[in-house]
Amino acid sequence: MRLLLVEDDADLASALRVGLGRAGYAVDIALTGGDAAAKLAVNTYDLLVLDLNLPDVDGFTLCRHVRDGSIAGPGGTELRILMLTARGELTDRVRGLDEGADDYLVKPFALPELLARVRALLRRDTSGGTSVLTVGELSLDDGRNIASRGSRELTLTRKEFAVLRYLMNRPGHVVSAEELLDHVWDENADPFTQTVRVTVGTLRRKLTRDGEQPVIETVIGRGYRLREPA
Repeated sequence: MRLLLVEDDADLASALRVGLGRAGYAVDIALTGGDAAAKLAVNTYDLLVLDLNLPDVDGFTLCRHVRDGSIAGPGGTELRILMLTARGELTDRVRGLDEGADDYLVKPFALPELLARVRALLRRDTSGGTSVLTVGELSLDDGRNIASRGSRELTLTRKEFAVLRYLMNRPGHVVSAEELLDHVWDENADPFTQTVRVTVGTLRRKLTRDGEQPVIETVIGRGYRLREPA
């Protein structure tokens, strides 16, 4: 999943990017509201992590503009928004939710709590309220970063884990290489490389031992599909 982190403290933004990246998320950073608006207009994000105290615009305003369509982009007005701020008064929390935020986390916070809130927001309308995804023999525990096929635990890179998570949220659906690039890689990814094809190829080999039925199929000219159990 791809996140946009809007935080004017560059050191904190960098540290959060590392922590979220270790959990398998692709993270773009915006240090100002203007930079955030520009990125939202051209990139597809699954979650916006938004600080309120920005140098050029109040985070409440940015949130409202996302919700009312003033900031138009591929993510649309239904983009999930997590406010992340030192402003923890009840009036601020209520206003944040009223402006359209889905959740509100007050600084200082522990990284595990941030990760848990991110997981909770991203699994809405997909995995039915649990951090464990199951498709046939495949199981993926998002909270513990463990994936398995049957009784066999899989040894996956962070990117392979992220691709598998994305496909398991959409079993039976064809997912194009462009869609994977948009949601699993960050803005530094080169769209002209074969990184998606290579990553899917290595993931497919790790998922399938001799005698096992392949679970990821290539749909020629369209993309990849995770097979649903028969």
